[in-house]
Amino acid sequence: MSIFPVPSQTHAVLGAHLAPTPSELLHLRKVATGAEPADCILRDGRVLSLHSGEILARDIVIAGRHIAAITPVGHFREAASEHALNAQFVAPTFIDTHIHIEYSLLTPGEFARCVIPKGTGCVLADPNCIGNILGADAMDWVGRTDTPLRILQQISSRIPRNPEVELGGATVTEQEQLERLARPNAVAAGESTPFDFDERAARFQSQATSDGRRNTGHTARVGDELLWGYAATGISDDHNGFTPEEVLERVRLGMTVNIMSGSMNDNVPLVFANPSELQGTFHHFTFCADDRHVDDLHDSGHIDHHIREAIARGVPPLDAYRMASLNAAMYFRLDHLLGSVTPNRLADLVLIDSLEDCNVQRVFINGELAAENGEAHFTNPDPIPEELRATMNVHPATGPATFCVPVEASSGEVAVVRAMEMYDGYFKRAFEAELAVVDGDVQPDPSKDVAKITVIDRHHASEAAASGFVRGFGLQHGALAATTNCENQNLVVVGTSTEDMAAAAAALCDSGGGYVAVKDGQVLAQLALPVAGIMSDRPWEEVMAASKTVNAAAHSLGCGMEAPFMILAFVGLAGVPDYGLTEKGLIDAPTQTFIPVVLECRGPEEAHPLEGAGL
Repeated sequence: MSIFPVPSQTHAVLGAHLAPTPSELLHLRKVATGAEPADCILRDGRVLSLHSGEILARDIVIAGRHIAAITPVGHFREAASEHALNAQFVAPTFIDTHIHIEYSLLTPGEFARCVIPKGTGCVLADPNCIGNILGADAMDWVGRTDTPLRILQQISSRIPRNPEVELGGATVTEQEQLERLARPNAVAAGESTPFDFDERAARFQSQATSDGRRNTGHTARVGDELLWGYAATGISDDHNGFTPEEVLERVRLGMTVNIMSGSMNDNVPLVFANPSELQGTFHHFTFCADDRHVDDLHDSGHIDHHIREAIARGVPPLDAYRMASLNAAMYFRLDHLLGSVTPNRLADLVLIDSLEDCNVQRVFINGELAAENGEAHFTNPDPIPEELRATMNVHPATGPATFCVPVEASSGEVAVVRAMEMYDGYFKRAFEAELAVVDGDVQPDPSKDVAKITVIDRHHASEAAASGFVRGFGLQHGALAATTNCENQNLVVVGTSTEDMAAAAAALCDSGGGYVAVKDGQVLAQLALPVAGIMSDRPWEEVMAASKTVNAAAHSLGCGMEAPFMILAFVGLAGVPDYGLTEKGLIDAPTQTFIPVVLECRGPEEAHPLEGAGL
């Protein structure tokens, strides 16, 4: 028997666990007709009627966990309780259409405490991070919480994503996938990539379509045949496109665009650089965070941030709020349950003083006050099973030699290497660099912003480790390390010396995983993530403070990135061009094949300047 709690229902109908029961329907009808008093009335609000595009002065009449009626102000007098809204705006709670909760660095209950006060009531979450570490049971655990937050799952497409190019951690079987896809909390098949599709993927996506679920994806900004082929398999949304041209291309293919704003990039200003170019497409946009750290969730916001940014760029306010709720509910076939302030829907409501500022004042979920003035009205009761701890399993011989890029060349020669340049968040542009060789090891070159990067197996204590080179971190000294390497959540280290890289790796092995910054062999700052090596077991306020401290330490080493550890986690991602790096080696993303890091070695008299984009 699984140690992880799973939903008690296994009915295949999406959202069955949220639907009103017969007794609730009887009560709703009696309240709406005045035959029984309401359980609660929110009086004198300005309701965002997202179906009609109006703002209406109304009372919201609540029966149990549902909305019974939206009436003229003062129409019904009797109610067990009342809340005066004083003409505040009333919107449905916001829906994040694609997120990995694990990348917030928080457990589900702490994530809820952080985002519900921002107006988020529901997230559609792909649990592939923890699935890659501990398998299907752990996916169940991260997909539920006893807080008011509604978590619906996008069942991960493949774990490990491509066993040919990565050793990975845990394995989720096809049967485990299909069983979870049939549960009422499963809203979609999780994101895949445009670069691999086989019979198993076809079976999974076909079953999702047959069950009325969506097939979600990220297009990696590809076009033409790759994009057309991806759409032909039933992938019907994308969270990568961000230029108006890319967005229109995807909408024309029948896709919904989940406009992403995570810790690595904010696509909202880019998509809406000129909203008039996108007129007629607004109903095909939703909002998602994808990968957003706790400090950004607190400081900049969650889906409320998307709303503010969209309105500031010229999107009409009602369209922005519809993108945050009704569009999402309609696309994912949940609009009979969520996404609007209308009868029979769950009473999940956000009260706002200013539409443009999206300054959330109160949040109701299931008709009960869940947050007020930025503070949650609930605690986090979720237990953390011991089986989620102690997941660091690194080979005991890991040390400075692990981080070498060995070549048969003499000191003084140069090696021509393939390298990656980070841009637009987690995208990587290929370039070539000529780097010095010392004692048979290819060296990084901080003067040219070329650092060494290594991915190490942390699941099986194997000797699997691979190194390459990356530009964009700006490191002048030391090393950074994380155990959140996407997708298989291995140990990833970037640095300017093998000694500091080894020290960073050792620090994370001792702490159970997390983030660390090291200089001259000494830890400058560290964020412990002992829950599967990817989440903290502390309150979100403490995690945010620690995250800011370790980011500041990274900046002190010369790194200018706003989210250095988040980007570090994605350097190796083999599902996004041009290259990826797993514990098995350097990968050409479009072909999903291994390629050598070192192309050739030359004498110093044959050296040439760096080649590649931006130079």
